[in-house]
Amino acid sequence: VQLQASGGGLVQAGGSLRLSCAASGRAFSTYVMGWFRQAPGKEREFVAVINWSPGNTYYADSVKGRITISRDNAKNTVYLQMNSLKPEDSAVYYCAAGSHITTTPGSYFYWGPGTQVTVSS
Repeated sequence: VQLQASGGGLVQAGGSLRLSCAASGRAFSTYVMGWFRQAPGKEREFVAVINWSPGNTYYADSVKGRITISRDNAKNTVYLQMNSLKPEDSAVYYCAAGSHITTTPGSYFYWGPGTQVTVSS
């Protein structure tokens, strides 16, 4: 599976962005899809994950109520809708594919190259 994230950019605090992650391969619908982020000088941290069945999701406490993960298996795409953005949300955002819901980056098999999100105050 090859992953390509897009949709990042510069936004003011309180604004919104929608990230997309397009996946190649016919097995997309069988993978759990996660979003992670990494700010300069910090470790990669979990943001959100969605099971192969789109109704099953899990979020980091820091983004609950502001960020929504969704997927469209027909389009081989997973989305991250980010609202009420804060400067501390600034990071490179990565999508990843794995076999089960987990917040541990090392448990995911495939990673995209990431997309930069910058939130100005």
